[in-house]
Amino acid sequence: MFIVSLSYIAPLEEIDAQLEQHVQWLKQCYSDGLFLASGRKEPRTGGIILARGERHVLQQRLAQDPFALAGLARYDITEFHPSLTAPGLEALSTAQSEQPF
Repeated sequence: MFIVSLSYIAPLEEIDAQLEQHVQWLKQCYSDGLFLASGRKEPRTGGIILARGERHVLQQRLAQDPFALAGLARYDITEFHPSLTAPGLEALSTAQSEQPF
């Protein structure tokens, strides 16, 4: 499993201009089973994505984000292996092995 920390490196006006395309890209990543959760940081300096699969696949998909294509964001990837979860989130501890990415 991966935590992706997306940091904006451009003014919010430029981010907002690409936001609709970014959301469509996010929806496709969810549809493909790559992303588990995402949302914006507070204060609004970027976002966080929980993802599963293989690192090289994730890196390829992040490179296709409209924010990345426009040079608006930086992506930091942290891999981790959840061993304990809260009730109702047990699937996270096996999410990495369930997807054939």
